[in-house]
Amino acid sequence: MAHVTAADGTEIFYKDWGSGQPVVFSHGWPLNADAWDGQMRLVAANGFRAVAHDRRGHGRSGQTWDGNEMDTYADDLATLLDTLDLRDAILVGHSTGGGEVTRYIGRHGTGRVAKAVLLGAVPPLMLKTGANPGGLPIEVFDGIRAGVESDRSQFYKDLSVPFYGFNREGAAVSQGVSDAFWLWSMQVGIKGALDCIKAFSETDFTEDLKRFDVPTLVAHGDDDQIVPFAASAPLSASLIPDATLKVYPGAPHGLAGAFEHEFNEDLLAFIKN
Repeated sequence: MAHVTAADGTEIFYKDWGSGQPVVFSHGWPLNADAWDGQMRLVAANGFRAVAHDRRGHGRSGQTWDGNEMDTYADDLATLLDTLDLRDAILVGHSTGGGEVTRYIGRHGTGRVAKAVLLGAVPPLMLKTGANPGGLPIEVFDGIRAGVESDRSQFYKDLSVPFYGFNREGAAVSQGVSDAFWLWSMQVGIKGALDCIKAFSETDFTEDLKRFDVPTLVAHGDDDQIVPFAASAPLSASLIPDATLKVYPGAPHGLAGAFEHEFNEDLLAFIKN
């Protein structure tokens, strides 16, 4: 398996398909790079180089005790881009991965970046605070932590339902999609999983978003039960110069079914334009 080595010696797994302008994918919590396989195949089949890594603590990357926070996640992404010498890259981040992409640009700039895509992404800030009254209360994230600590296997099975909107009337429920979500989630070390909850919920990305200076697509379903739409995508798009906001009516957080097909079309149009 292919790996790059982070500054602290952690091995970061990645997959690398096709050739051409690189499109680099960052996955959501608690998944891994496999969640992007459909999009990787799509872009690689259309003349692009598709690269995706497992975040530290997730999937096939090293499980570290320390470093499970956004600055290090962003630095790991920088190590990947630098080691592979990727230039004019299009960075695509879903959920927590959108935070990772945002913090990367905040810390490392856009010298290697041509465009960015934030899908169902956690910025600017998920947690409710005095300055962010539309966020979610800390008790929501404490409940996620409690679920992971007490019975993470069952918790991940249950989480897949709202993640993909399978609890909505008329939803095309896929047991296979839920099973894949559970499988990927069970590959996360529990320390990394718990630390990442704090990272995705409590990190304020406001200043990072202001540093964007490349065309950016901000895409989000307005029925997202994981990262609520009103407190995320519109605010991020308002902070990013040259951002395009795409709203998917009735769409959930996770990529599945008709929503995935529509996003794939938009992704391909955006990277080709």
